[in-house]
Amino acid sequence: MAISIDDIKKLRAMTGAGLADVKKALTEAEGDFDRAKELLRERGLAIAAKRSDRETSNGCVLAKVENGFGAIIALKCETDFVANGADFIALTKSILDAAVANKCKTLDEVKELDINGQKAQDAVTQRSGITGEKMELDGYQTLEGANIEAYDHMGKHTLCTMVQTNKENSDAGHKLAMQVAAMKPVALNAEAVDQKILDEEYKTAVEKTKLEQVEKFVEMKLKKAGINPNLVDSEDHIESNMAKGWLTQEQADEARALKEAAKAEGEAQLKMQMIENIAKGRVQKFLKENCLVDQEFQFGDRLLLLSG
Repeated sequence: MAISIDDIKKLRAMTGAGLADVKKALTEAEGDFDRAKELLRERGLAIAAKRSDRETSNGCVLAKVENGFGAIIALKCETDFVANGADFIALTKSILDAAVANKCKTLDEVKELDINGQKAQDAVTQRSGITGEKMELDGYQTLEGANIEAYDHMGKHTLCTMVQTNKENSDAGHKLAMQVAAMKPVALNAEAVDQKILDEEYKTAVEKTKLEQVEKFVEMKLKKAGINPNLVDSEDHIESNMAKGWLTQEQADEARALKEAAKAEGEAQLKMQMIENIAKGRVQKFLKENCLVDQEFQFGDRLLLLSG
């Protein structure tokens, strides 16, 4: 049967699918809109299944605040070409609008929302069928109450932040949201940092400090032996410097043996109390750089913003 341009436009408006895909689905369904929509959904499912192992490293992130409820949502895809497409951004916006309007608290609730007559998750799957890329809703955060400010970094829909202040001050809230985007704090203050993060930072700091102390000891031993540490700081450098004639085979073998012996001696002489003190200092530096109230503010006076 003949498919009219009006029918094609109608189904395209309902589904967001491309003209060619809509026409093909309507033709196969012999003009049955419900069947055509199902065919488009099935094609999306097939493509999604085929590309399920692909990495979604691009996408669209949007934030919205309305009637005391704010949300950030991320719709991911494979390429920036699709991520920057008007239809992809519009789909992300429509899902976010519905999520905020319904004050959804979880991503699972969002996936069940009605978007133009179909579930949000199905709308995403269908869009995947249109673009041929894997897509997934991956990221949903909310804030509820007064004085919420949202920020879309440079208006590029790739990084959004939200903050909530205890006083009404839109300018301060906006600058704080910009600060979060720029400096990526892990928590408001040291007391709010997850203990798992602190434990991991301390563990990393201890290992890094041990390594540095041993390296300093090895370097000292090499210098005492009249060997330039920079010439033998890695096996690649040793081989390279031998090829250049800067080291003889005998010198290279001597350096290797000395480094191995000095490493073992240095490790045996490590003073754990000193290591732990240095590690604790590094954790404090981490907290200063990664807690919002202690960071160096990029967009105004910190005390003014936090008190105003």
